Amino acid sequence: MNKKVIHSNDAPAALGPYSQAIAVGNTVYLSGQLGVDPITGTLANGIDAQTHQAFKNLRAVAKAAGGGLDGFVKLTILLVDLNDFAQVNEIMTGYFKEPYPARATYQVAALPKEAAIEIEAILFLDI
Repeated sequence: MNKKVIHSNDAPAALGPYSQAIAVGNTVYLSGQLGVDPITGTLANGIDAQTHQAFKNLRAVAKAAGGGLDGFVKLTILLVDLNDFAQVNEIMTGYFKEPYPARATYQVAALPKEAAIEIEAILFLDI
């Protein structure tokens, strides 16, 4: 298997022993992104701001891989409060158009940095 590490300075560095993304062929597996500003390292304030920043971070990693949000085929969204589900859906429509990526959303007990949301993705590169 030929794996390629993907890294973007426009997204936060990994918080542990993992890569921002790994490409295998035309498929890129993006690690979960929090709503952390890549320059300051601080978590955005509130679910709206964190959601926007998480999508921006995913977009930056996708770009480093040679793709964009339109190539995302699967998202996994982790929420500390499932009551934020509708807000996240509304924000997501500003980043994606139909056909939307497949998606799963889970409520979790906690996330790193006390974040409200984490989003991971699978990207397909049409090359």
